[in-house]
Parts: sequence; structure tokens; C-alpha cells
Amino acid sequence: MKFFPLVLLSLAILVSCNGKKQQKVPAPEIPVIKVKKQDLKMYSLFVGQVHGYKDIPIRARVEGYLEGIHFKEGSKVKKGQLLYSIDSKPFEAEVAASRSKLAEAQTMLIKAQAEYERYKPLVKTNAVSKSDYDAVKAQYDASKSSVEAAKANLRLAQINLSYTRIKSPIRGIIGKTQAKVGEFVGREPNPVILNTVSRIDSIRVEFFISENQYLRLARYLNTQDSVNGNRLKYGEDRLLLVLSDGTLHKYKGRIDFIDRGVDSSTGAILLQATYPNPERLVRPGQYAKVKIEHQDGDVIAVPQRCINEIQGNYSVYVVNSDNVIEPRTVEVGYKSGDMWEIKSGLSEGERVVIDAIQMVRKGQTIIPKEIEFKSKANI
Repeated sequence: MKFFPLVLLSLAILVSCNGKKQQKVPAPEIPVIKVKKQDLKMYSLFVGQVHGYKDIPIRARVEGYLEGIHFKEGSKVKKGQLLYSIDSKPFEAEVAASRSKLAEAQTMLIKAQAEYERYKPLVKTNAVSKSDYDAVKAQYDASKSSVEAAKANLRLAQINLSYTRIKSPIRGIIGKTQAKVGEFVGREPNPVILNTVSRIDSIRVEFFISENQYLRLARYLNTQDSVNGNRLKYGEDRLLLVLSDGTLHKYKGRIDFIDRGVDSSTGAILLQATYPNPERLVRPGQYAKVKIEHQDGDVIAVPQRCINEIQGNYSVYVVNSDNVIEPRTVEVGYKSGDMWEIKSGLSEGERVVIDAIQMVRKGQTIIPKEIEFKSKANI
């Protein structure tokens, strides 16, 4: 009988635990925002790489030892300015040999011409045979061809000699040299591209966009350009450049190149935008974001933190009038900072879950805590 109190205690604990399990779990308090129209400037951002308006590689077009470097690395250079000189002695010797061969060919031509002129009247009087005359004429024609060939060889030798003095093809800024004085250049693995001269008073920014983004952008730009009567100036006054430190480049650009097709392996298409850069602040090789503005005005938009994306499908959690969670598929438009345009699927005044989309599920009852979202976007 002494175990009877222990049995009663165990039963009491068991009943108590079962009672707790059967208690109803209280509805969680979840932050929500009310959907409303907002006056937003809609835009898209794309990561791009900067190139000079012209980036011209400086190549060694003949082989030889680098004899001189005639510029300061990283400085401005003028068109036609001497940049490099290669040992010219072998090429000067080639020019001299070609001149000698030309002189020899010209001497043979004079001799053959004299012989030909002497035979011409004789063949008319049958003083020489026709076959002898034909042989003399053939020798004369061959001598003329030899002179032309010798002239061509001399021109080639002179061209190769000129390649030993490498000049800047454009006005711009030159980079760091890839070869030093005394190196053998013009043949792999030694430097073939010695340097690059870039014109950067304007810059080109290349960037990729998806096929769907391209279709939306092209339709918008074509519509706007049709309204303005200028279909060729894609994006003019609507393209900004966001630099790596988050600041905006002070000059607006324009799209001046769209690749002929979409890359089938990535589903993206290459675009190029050109921006003025008179202060030469932006340099080739930098990464920047192309910001394409689309429209202003009242649009339905929600914070990006409200949107759930799965394999290109977008949805939000809507709280109905009974405070029950309902998943809702939405069609998104352009982004504006940390806001995202909703083209369809939501109406003004509806409530959607924010910051807790991983904590709720379909059919769940919640206690909505309405908050006011303040955008923190700075671009």
C-alpha cells in the first residue's frame, strides 16, 4: 500500500501533461503592411563593365629587340606620337639589299629594252627570225616584271622598317608597358601586345540583360521613342551610371548597341551604353551599374521583403478579413530601390506579410500587426 501515493502522483502528472497538449496554441503576431499606390521612379539595375570609347592594343608587328620606350606610363599621348622603337639594323639591311636588287633589275631591263628596240625593225625586213624576235621580246617583258617585283620587295622592306618605330594610332591615355628595353618582342611567348591606348573622354559600358528584361525594355523604349518621334536614341536621358562607391556619374548615357541575338547558353543579350566622361573620372576595367529609368507616377508597389520567388514565380502572403493567410501569385514589374512594382495580383488596401514569410503557411490564422514601411533606398 505504500506505493499507492506514488501511483496517484503519476496519474496526476499524466493527466496534467495531456491537458497541456490539448490546449489551443495562440495565434502568432505577424507584421503586415497595407498595399497602396506610391509615387515612385521605377528603374532597373544591371552590372556592367567599363571600356574606353576606343581601346587600341599596341602591337609589335615585326620581331626584334626592344630598343627604346618613349612615353611615360599612364600619361596622355597624341596621335602619331612615338611610343616604342625596335632594333632597326636588320630591317635597314633588308632595305639596302632590296634597293640593290631593284638596281640590278633596272639594269637588266635597260639592256633587254635596248635589245628589243634593235630587233623590232629587223624582224619587219626578215633580217632576224621571228623566233629570235619573240625570245628578245619575252626577255624584255620578263625584265619589266622583275623590276616591278623588286620594287614591291623594296616597298615591303621599307614597310617592315617603319614598323620598328611604333606610334600611337589615336589620342588617349596609355597604360603600363608589357615589355622592357632589351626584350625580344613580336613573337610568342614574348610580348606581342605591348600596351593599350584608350580614349576615355567617352566610355562604353557593356552589360547583359535577360530575354524577358530585354522584351520589356525594348517595348517601353520603342513606345517612348515613338511618342517623341525619335526611335533611334534608345534610352537617351534615361540611362544613369552608378559607380562602385554608390555615387551617380554626372552624365547620362544612351544605348547605342544591342547584340544581334540572345546567347542560348545563358538566355541573356549583350547591350552597350555610351556615356560622356570629359573629366576622365571613369576608367576602363571598372565595374558599374547601369540604371535604366522607366516611368514615374502612382503604381502599386510593395517592399521586396514581402515577395517570395521560386523558379521565376513570384508570390506574397495576403491576410484576408478573417486574419487568415492566403498565398497569392503576383506579376512583378520594375524595381525602385527596395520596392517592387506589382503589375497584377494585388489591390490597393489589401494586407500582406512582411519579414515573416518563412513563419507563415496557407490557412494559418494570425494576429496582424500593421507597420509602416519606410524605404531606405539611396539610389
